[in-house]
Amino acid sequence: MTELSNHTMLSTIASLTEQDTSYTLARVVAEAADERKGDEILLLKVGDVSILADYFVIVTGYSKVQVRAIARSIEDTVEEKLNRRPLRSEGLSEGTWVVADYGDVIVHVMMPQEREYYSLEAFWGHAERFPFTTQS
Repeated sequence: MTELSNHTMLSTIASLTEQDTSYTLARVVAEAADERKGDEILLLKVGDVSILADYFVIVTGYSKVQVRAIARSIEDTVEEKLNRRPLRSEGLSEGTWVVADYGDVIVHVMMPQEREYYSLEAFWGHAERFPFTTQS
C-alpha cells in the first residue's frame, strides 16, 4: 500500500468516526427533546452540503415554557451522557427559538410560528433528512 493510499484510507476512517460521533450526538439531542414531548423532531445531515455543521436537529415546542424545558433537557442530557456543553446558546430568555451550537451539531428548538416562518427544512431542502423515531 502506498503512503498516499494509506493516508487516504486513514482520512476516510477519521471522517467516518467523526460522522458517527456527530450522529450519536444528534440522536442524544433528539432523544432528550422527545423526553420533554418535543414534536416534529428532524435530523438534517447538512455536513454534505455545508461547512456549518454535520447535523441540524430541529424540534417544535408548543409554548415558551416547553421550548425552554426542551432546550434545558437537551443541554443536561448531552452533558450527562457525552460530557459536552454547547459552544454557544441563544434565545433561552425569549423562549420562541433556542439555538444551541455544539460545533458538529446545531440544535434549533422552535415554536410552530418560528418554524413555519423560517422554514429551515425548506432552506436546507438538499440535505438528507432523518425524521426521529424512538427505538424500542
